[in-house]
This record gives sequence, structure tokens and C-alpha cells, in this order.
Amino acid sequence: MPPQSPSLPSPRRPLARGLAATLFVAGALGALGACGLSTEPEPDATRAPAGTAAKAEANGGRAGRAAPTALPRQLPGIGPKTLAKVPERSRQVLLVTGQGRDSSRSRAVLYERTEEGAWRAGTSWPAHNARRGWTDKHMMGDLRSPIGVFGLTDAGGLHANPGSRLPYERSDSFTAVGRGFEGEPLAGSFDYVVAINYNRVPGTSPLDWTRPMGASRGGGIWVHVDHGGPTQGCVSLAERDMRDLVRALDPERHPVIVMGDAKSLAR
Repeated sequence: MPPQSPSLPSPRRPLARGLAATLFVAGALGALGACGLSTEPEPDATRAPAGTAAKAEANGGRAGRAAPTALPRQLPGIGPKTLAKVPERSRQVLLVTGQGRDSSRSRAVLYERTEEGAWRAGTSWPAHNARRGWTDKHMMGDLRSPIGVFGLTDAGGLHANPGSRLPYERSDSFTAVGRGFEGEPLAGSFDYVVAINYNRVPGTSPLDWTRPMGASRGGGIWVHVDHGGPTQGCVSLAERDMRDLVRALDPERHPVIVMGDAKSLAR
């Protein structure tokens, strides 16, 4: 995601000619945009009740076939404080779980809520988050990703719409240049992005630089294409996974992202 500078132009001005260049020249900023993820293993499936195999054998000789497993009724690893922030109407949750409070590595899983109220997990995707990990009070330039539950309402990118059901803006202003924290090229990082509704106005372009909580609280937190290293605050996924995410998010299911280190999310 782009660096968090209040001086960035809004989408009402001419296309941000130096947007990515200004934001991502490592020599000038010493860091890459505020993007990042965390990793957590996929939850274990619920075990079948004891004696299931024996009963199956008695009723048809299917002892060797695994019994069906139940889907979890709650999001795995999420505690009551975090769960209370997930809107009741949300039926899609991108759960991003960090390896540790100060880790830049994480794992993302898109969960879909069934009509019965259970949660079905999609593929588990490796991801990056901010260089210094996570924080409960994100500030501009702290190189930490914000912990919390945020809406996912708007997408965009340098490439054409791959099939997004969210409003999608294609713009050359999503061009990324320069190098990241580990010397990796940033080109392609914004080929596809989904804006995370942290300190932004939902329903606007990801390029909109309005900051309701003020510029000091940072902004421009996106899910975007991974460039192989930590972010300034965003979450990043491999390009193919990012395309899958953009296509999967459905505004009628009111998607949100639940993001943070595992210990914080379990509160």
C-alpha cells in the first residue's frame, strides 16, 4: 500500500503523477507502503465422535471411510472481544493472523458463513504485514499494521478489473516503483488492491486520501500484491491469491478483514 503521507493528492486532482514514485523510493522513505499480513495455521477439523467408525461398520461396513466433520460455529482463534466487532451481517471474513506481535509474516484465510451459521474456510494463503508487526494504535510511519476488524468495500489496481464485484478503479496511479525493505523491487505491488477501511471513507477509491481520524493516524492500508518482503502497514498476498480474493469478495455478503497477531486476536 502507499506510504502514509498527508501530502498525497486526492483522486479529485490530476492522477497522482508521482504517487507510487514519491511513496516508494526506498532511499527517500526507507520503507515501503503500509501493507502487511500475518500467518497462522489452518484450524484443525472437528473430530468425529468416538465410536463412529464402529457404528459405520455395523451399519454397512464403512469402517475405513472417514466420518464427516462439522464446520466451526465460531471463527478459529478469535476471542470474544474481537468477535464482538464482527458485524452480524458479515458473511465473508478475511482472517489474517500474524506469527507474532513483532513479526512481518502472517497467514490469510477467507471464511464464508453458511446459512446454518457455521464458517467454511477457503485456501490458506501466506502473507506479509508491516515490518515491525502489529499495533492496537496505528500511527503514521510506525511500520506496524493496525489490529482490528475493518470493512472491505472498494478495490482497484494498475491492471484491468479481473472480475471484482466490489467497485473497482483502474488507474495508472497504482504504479509502484522503487525497492522494499529487503531490496526487493516494488513493481507490480499495486496491480490489484483492496482498500482496508482503516481511517478512510468507505465507498471511495482506494486512492482517496481523506483521513477521518487525521493524518497522524496513518492510512492507505490495503491488501495488495506481495513483493517478497515486509510492508509499511498493509497486508500482501501472492498475485494469483490476490486475484482470487478480488474475485471472491461479494458486497452483498458484507466482507470484513479481521487482522492482527494471534495473541491479540484471541482476546
